[in-house]
Amino acid sequence: MIPLHADDTDDPTNALPVATIGIIVVNVLVFLYEFSLSDPAFNTFVNAWSLVPCEFTSQCPVYPGTPNPFWLTLFSSMFLHAGWDHILGNMLFLGVFGMHVERAMGPVRFVAFYLVCGMGANAAEILTSTGSNVPGLGASGAISGVLAAYLVLYPGSRIRTLIPLVFIYRIADVPAWVFIGLWFLLQLFESVISLSDTSGGVAYSAHVGGFLTGLLLVRLFTQPIKLGRMQAYHQGSA
Repeated sequence: MIPLHADDTDDPTNALPVATIGIIVVNVLVFLYEFSLSDPAFNTFVNAWSLVPCEFTSQCPVYPGTPNPFWLTLFSSMFLHAGWDHILGNMLFLGVFGMHVERAMGPVRFVAFYLVCGMGANAAEILTSTGSNVPGLGASGAISGVLAAYLVLYPGSRIRTLIPLVFIYRIADVPAWVFIGLWFLLQLFESVISLSDTSGGVAYSAHVGGFLTGLLLVRLFTQPIKLGRMQAYHQGSA
């Protein structure tokens, strides 16, 4: 399922989501820089700034060019992408859901929340792949936390969704708890399956880690006055 639009009737403000836009711009600029590199330089850059789990567990040598201290990859890996489909998919999800979460938190808190969720995602990847030397990259772990926050803050909203049905596509309004709930269950299932796979691929455990981090911390980062407005709106609509 592909999200096209999230219901904004519950938003506490109609403020321009400057932080969400800024994060998208940074990701796109970094990807365009990656795209401009030749194959050897691209591989060196990705290996240097991606997260390699076994570097954090002292079970593998540090990649040539990895920054010192290499814990910087906990942050830098969130802004790297492996291809056009990777970045376009991630930025679509961030654009659809991030703006609404930002309006409930404010731009500064949203950026902090986004980075913390990305850290939670990377921690989960390290814990479940302690001996892996496969570079991990992408914003999906942090965005998973954003999805969790949206689910908590806007549980009654609906997501305009593009649904593929064999050879045709259908657009439907799907309840947020259905869309995000099914998405999370898929990530959870795939993360369990991938525990025995060391060949790389999608870091499903990072998605689960980012989602759980967002689920636990969303209330801490939401501005009380904006949360109060949202609760008042729901009570008035009941």
